[in-house]
Amino acid sequence: MLYQLIRLLAVPVVKLIYRPEVRGAERVPAYGPVILAPNHRAAVDTTLLALVSPRRVRFLGKAEYFTGKGLRGRLMAAFLDAVGFVPVERGNAKAGLAALESGRKVLDEGGVFGIYPEGTRSLDGRLHRGHTGVGSLALATGAKVVPVALTGTEKLLPKGKLFPRFAKVTVEFGEPLDFSRYDGLDASPAIRRAVTDEVMYAIAELSGQEYVDKYHKRPGEAA
Repeated sequence: MLYQLIRLLAVPVVKLIYRPEVRGAERVPAYGPVILAPNHRAAVDTTLLALVSPRRVRFLGKAEYFTGKGLRGRLMAAFLDAVGFVPVERGNAKAGLAALESGRKVLDEGGVFGIYPEGTRSLDGRLHRGHTGVGSLALATGAKVVPVALTGTEKLLPKGKLFPRFAKVTVEFGEPLDFSRYDGLDASPAIRRAVTDEVMYAIAELSGQEYVDKYHKRPGEAA
């Protein structure tokens, strides 16, 4: 009910202020497990995608965001759960496996799970090589993968600015990708890579971004 209330209140405001252009929402399968695989340009991407998706979509969120104390902490946890965040521990050796397991649980229940294949926001505007988590989840669960292109979100809140700006924002959902031809091959690293690369090429085609076949490095990381 809280999720429906948030959508009821937030969606009209987002559409009135930012007027996002949404294309291809009807391509998202109406039922069954689905992975939404968007490019990642800004911190607002997750919230925007959650609001315009025709189905409720779940994303990973830091577990500490859900453990605040007092009324404020409980309200924050309830809000994050309502808008689709799934708590997951980070910063330890098992974090990656825990994240995939959380995603698999959502998909096994027939839900929609959102994952950024690049693993981090693009700082140079290009689309970078995808990590194979998206391929692993698709192969393990049989979920269809819907590539998503987010355009203009990086202009809503430029680095160093405190208040959002007006910018033309587009969210385009691509045709669902079906990888059932690889049934039983989810243990193969080569197949996981092939699936992930196909997803990335589909995102690149939608977004028009230059594709770089290297993982994105954050400032300060070793090349």
